[in-house]
This record gives sequence, structure tokens and C-alpha cells, in this order.
Amino acid sequence: MIKRKKTKAIKIGKLKIGGDFPIAIQSMTNTKTSDIEKTVKQIKRLEEAGCEIIRVGVPDLNSAKAIGKIKKQINIPLVADIHFSAALAIEAINQGIDKLRINPGNFPKQELAKIAALCKKNKIPIRVGINSGSLEKDILGKNKFVTPEMMVKSAIRNVRLMEKMGFYDMVVSLKAPDVLRTVKAYEMLSEKIDYPLHLGVTEAGGEFSGTIKTAMALGSLLLKGIGDTVRVSLTSDPVEEIRVAWEILKSLDLRQRGVKIVSCPTCARTSIDVIGLSKKIEELTVGIKKPTKVAIMGCVVNGLGEGREADLAIVGEGGNIALIIKKGKIINKIAKEKEFEIFKKELKKII
Repeated sequence: MIKRKKTKAIKIGKLKIGGDFPIAIQSMTNTKTSDIEKTVKQIKRLEEAGCEIIRVGVPDLNSAKAIGKIKKQINIPLVADIHFSAALAIEAINQGIDKLRINPGNFPKQELAKIAALCKKNKIPIRVGINSGSLEKDILGKNKFVTPEMMVKSAIRNVRLMEKMGFYDMVVSLKAPDVLRTVKAYEMLSEKIDYPLHLGVTEAGGEFSGTIKTAMALGSLLLKGIGDTVRVSLTSDPVEEIRVAWEILKSLDLRQRGVKIVSCPTCARTSIDVIGLSKKIEELTVGIKKPTKVAIMGCVVNGLGEGREADLAIVGEGGNIALIIKKGKIINKIAKEKEFEIFKKELKKII
């Protein structure tokens, strides 16, 4: 059991993060926010996949004014991502956002004070977002390479600035596009503040490389109990971000949702089509929400043990025979030609 660091609890719409609340999964739309129909459609898909907080970019006034109409059609908290423009931030707040994501250093202090006061009045939390690619010039100096120490310095400076304005309802993130700087920065910051931390590797890359990079960084931090929300930033359909995030949290037993598949890598003892079955079962169970453990094992060496621990398992016994194991008991011996159809029938009974 991972012991999570205790952080301050923050309310985002109807959802709470930090404290003892579950680690929340976020994503960001890649539609034009001003296109209400397309944005809502994408958010609905993300909701179905298990997204719990959604962020939208607000680059212009039309996008800010669309927020109220978008909010009425979705069921999860909406975060506005805004840079440089206090006018856009104020419009987004007035439209009813659930959280504001800004880098406080991008705003003149007088404008930032107005934003903080309005968020405080409306009980809207602010994510103080620090990225290695947009660090303050005085912290960066003549250096071309941003260090974790620089990122933490920026985060602390901005957090203290907000506190001086009487604002304490914050979430903090500090992201880099690589694993080592991201992990080090979050480890250092975690020792210095007790605000909830939003984890992520910024600009992680495509589905394959980005997933590996993010899993390494988030896994390292989550194992240490660091992190209250996560976002997997992939150059891909945002729905894939949600799938990856859930798999990361499920693998650490931090959250449970949907089907967890245990399958062997196959070897010379394999007597059923483990690879083909795994692909079919993954496709079959994409939309399942009920926590269910499935095992697909090629032989009885480890198959019987894994089968006992799964809700449902199929194990190659040798020759032309496959075993179906349900809740730890062998319920059927079948010819392997029928394995998928019978397994699918049993799976539908328990999900």
C-alpha cells in the first residue's frame, strides 16, 4: 500500500482533490473552444473514458464566452487555461469555470490581484502552472537549460505571491518534457509546500514514447506518495491520455476502474493463442467500468496461480484443451477453437 503525502484538500466544482481524496485524472481538449459543438462532443467521449477534470484552452474572447454553454452540457469540472490576458481570465470566471490555470508571473501584479480576488469571491481554485519552457527571464538568466531548482524557485515565488494577495485555494504543477527534471522538481517542491500537486510530463510525445516517458515519471512520483491529480500529455486523441492514466493508477493500486488484464508473454509451452485473445479481450472490454481482473495464460506453470487470483481466467492446459477459471475455480474444459466465444460469454456474466 502506497502512503500518500497529506496535502490540503481543494474543491473543483463537485470534485475534491488532495487530502485523502482519490487521485483525479485530467485531460485537455484539442478542439477550438469557440466551437461549442465539437468541444462538448470531445468532452463527452472523455467523460465516458473516465476523465474527471477537463481543461480547455482560452486564447480569445469567443473561447471565453463559450465556456458557459459548454459547462451546461458536460458533467465534469471545467478548467480554463489562460495566459497573459486578465480580461480573458475574468470573462472565464464570470462564465462559471470550476478552476483557473495560469502562470501568475505572466500577469502584472495589479491584474493578478483582480483575478485572485474574483476567484476567491467565487470559490474558484487556481492552478499555478510552471513549465520549463516558459520560465521567468530573471530566473533563467543567461542559462539555456532549465534546472529543477529553477522550476521550484519559480513555483515557490508564484505561490508566495498568491498568498500575499490572500489567496490560498491553489493546486501547483511544474512540468518538463523529460523524466529526470520532472521527477526531481516535484520531489523538491513536495518538501516545501502542502498544496495539492498536479503531475505530468509536458509535451511527452506520441502514444508510444509519450506513454513510456509519462509512466516512468508519474510512477516514480506516485510510488513516493507524491501527486493528487495526473494528466498524460500525448500527441494523440485525448481519450488515449485517459486510458493511459487509468492504467498507471491501476498498476499501482491507487485507483480501480475497468478491466485489468494479466497475460503471459508466451513461450514454447504456450498452447492457446494468448496474443490474439489478449487483443480481442482488450477491444471487448474498452468501455467496461466495473473493476474486473482477467488472466490470459498460455500454460499451467503460472497459469493456475494467476487464474486463482483473477475474476475470470483462461489457461492453456496443453494439447487442444483450455481451462476456464472463475473466481478461483475451474468451471470448464473446452477445445481451444471455442475459447474466445465461451470466455466472452462468461465475461459478460460478471461485468
